[in-house]
Amino acid sequence: MIKIEKGQPGYIKARKIRYLIWSIAEFGIVIAVVLLGYFQTGTKMNLFTILGVLGCLPASKMLVEFITMAPHRSIEAQKYKELEDKARLLIRIYDLVITSREKVMPVDAVVISGHVVCGYSSSERTDEQILARHIKNTLKDNHYDKMTVKVFHDYHAFLARAEGMNNMASVQPPDHRQGNAVKSIILNLSM
Repeated sequence: MIKIEKGQPGYIKARKIRYLIWSIAEFGIVIAVVLLGYFQTGTKMNLFTILGVLGCLPASKMLVEFITMAPHRSIEAQKYKELEDKARLLIRIYDLVITSREKVMPVDAVVISGHVVCGYSSSERTDEQILARHIKNTLKDNHYDKMTVKVFHDYHAFLARAEGMNNMASVQPPDHRQGNAVKSIILNLSM
C-alpha cells in the first residue's frame, strides 16, 4: 500500500480511515485491559482499571483527530485530473485542512508559481478572505513579503487562473526553490 503524503490527492480520505481504525483499535485495547482485570480479580478496583483509564487518553486523542477530519472531503478525481493537465508547470498541492486562530478551512487545491498562490475550496465553510489573509500573513512572517494570494469558491474561475499562471510559466519559468519553500509553509498550516 502506497502511503499518501500531506498535499497529495486522497490525503484527507486516507487520514480519516487511519484515524478511525486507530481509534477503534485503541478503544478495543482499553476495553480488553479493563475486562481482563475484572475477570482476573472479580472487581473493578484493580491496577488494570487504572491502566484502562490511562489508555483512554491516546484513544480519545485519535478519536478527536477523526472527528476533526470527518466533515472534510478529498478533491474529486475529475477536478484533480483536469488541474494536473492544465497546470503542469505549477507547483500543486491538494487536500488541505488549514487551521487559523478563527477557523478550520478545507482547501481542495492550491497552485503556486513565482509570487502568486491561488487556492480552490469547494466547502462553503472556507472564508476566502480570511484564508487568503492567513496564508499571506504566514508567508510574510516567513520573509515572503510580496506574495499575491487568492482563494476561489468557483472552480472554473480557479481553473482559468491556474491555466493563465501555467501559460505565464511556459514563457518565463518560475523559481521552483521559492515555490517549494512556499509549498512547505502552506503544508505546515494544514492538519
